[in-house]
Amino acid sequence: MSAESASAVPRSQVDLLDFIDWSGVECLNQNGAHSLPNALKQGYREDEGLNLESDADEQLLMYLPFTQVIKLHSFAITGPEEEGPKTVKLFSNKEHMGFSNVNDFPPSDTAVLSVDDLKGKPVVVKYVKFQNVRSLTIFIEDNQSGSDITKVQKIILYGTTVETTDMKGLKKVEDH
Repeated sequence: MSAESASAVPRSQVDLLDFIDWSGVECLNQNGAHSLPNALKQGYREDEGLNLESDADEQLLMYLPFTQVIKLHSFAITGPEEEGPKTVKLFSNKEHMGFSNVNDFPPSDTAVLSVDDLKGKPVVVKYVKFQNVRSLTIFIEDNQSGSDITKVQKIILYGTTVETTDMKGLKKVEDH
């Protein structure tokens, strides 16, 4: 990921929140009282009193499946200066990852966030690596201060949906 962030998200890119398949969302090492919906869901993520917190150590591993294929353009993460995420690795279409195997796969992209980025500044991803995304795994490896707890106030994913054909909607043409 390039060190410079986009100053603004292009108008054609939308918040991908509505395309997340909530029934399949997972977050490993989250504190039960401060879980992923606090940082991701509309209404919750706007409340500064709510956040996602890590539990046993500073790492968080999130799996986000989508209801349709998307193209990821950029993401924005808001967090506190001390406990906010620092190294963020993104994996496109990698399922069933855990802390034991997350380092076995090369990430589709890696970002090292600055304190300035944690104010919600969009970070542009390697767009060519995120063209046909059915699921996204986000691995927060560490935080700004090296403390045991990482806190995330808001996560926003920007991109577009991929126009696909709904095969179930097609009808067989009868021979005459």
